[in-house]
Amino acid sequence: MLNTAKLLILMAGLTGLLYAVCSLFNIPPIFALLFALVPNLIAYFYSDKIVLSSYGARIVTEEEAPELYRIVSRVAERANIPIPRVALINTQTPNAFATGRSPKKAVVAVTLGIMELLNEQELEGVIAHEIGHVKHRDILTGSIVATIAGAIVYMTHMLQWGLIFGGGRDNDNPGGFMGSILAIIVAPIAASIIQMAISRQNEYKADEAGALYSNPVYLANALNKLEKGVNAYPLKNGNQATAHMFIVNPFRGKDFASLFSTHPSTADRINKLMEMAGNPKYLR
Repeated sequence: MLNTAKLLILMAGLTGLLYAVCSLFNIPPIFALLFALVPNLIAYFYSDKIVLSSYGARIVTEEEAPELYRIVSRVAERANIPIPRVALINTQTPNAFATGRSPKKAVVAVTLGIMELLNEQELEGVIAHEIGHVKHRDILTGSIVATIAGAIVYMTHMLQWGLIFGGGRDNDNPGGFMGSILAIIVAPIAASIIQMAISRQNEYKADEAGALYSNPVYLANALNKLEKGVNAYPLKNGNQATAHMFIVNPFRGKDFASLFSTHPSTADRINKLMEMAGNPKYLR
């Protein structure tokens, strides 16, 4: 409940930021939302196909990957959701993600690198984390957040061009002009920070699900290995906008500041999981 409350507060903050910027420039918020809605609707309905294709992920059958399917089926049963489809990504970067807008449309994708790095228990912990994202419908939350944040960014870009080509029409009100400049600079940054905060909250929730549907120690051990594995084999080709989908940031070498990271600190996640290990609720 606490994580849900935090998530709602963060989403409310993003919505409040949109209304504040719109009020500053006397723009009806509905216009900004409409401009951002179309591309985000496309992303919502086709994000699974887009992201799977972008990483060369291949849907595999149970006959092709029996061990992986066995783990996915076992965890999905514990979570009481339909068994997701399974995909393999041909890269040595050890990682995994889930996609699909609902449990019925879900796909769990893992890399060849993670299959080689983790043992069966650790892989189960990772799959349980990803099943947590599916169970919580994080794709839906992400789409809503992306729509609002996209509206803010689009609107400030339009205002920026208006100030450039309008020659700063508010010359009689220097304070208003400076306020416009400040909004153009600060609003997109604030929107991005809130997006990242929501992504971090989703990771904590999925970690707890991983502990509940598997074992917190399994996931903690997996995260420890994945942190080292990604540092050794970071993903070289990929879209930074998809970093939040992976269980750990695959672009580790490019993560220049924890403030702008889509993931919580791995050490913090491991500590929280080890605390759960002392609670019988999370032990199998």
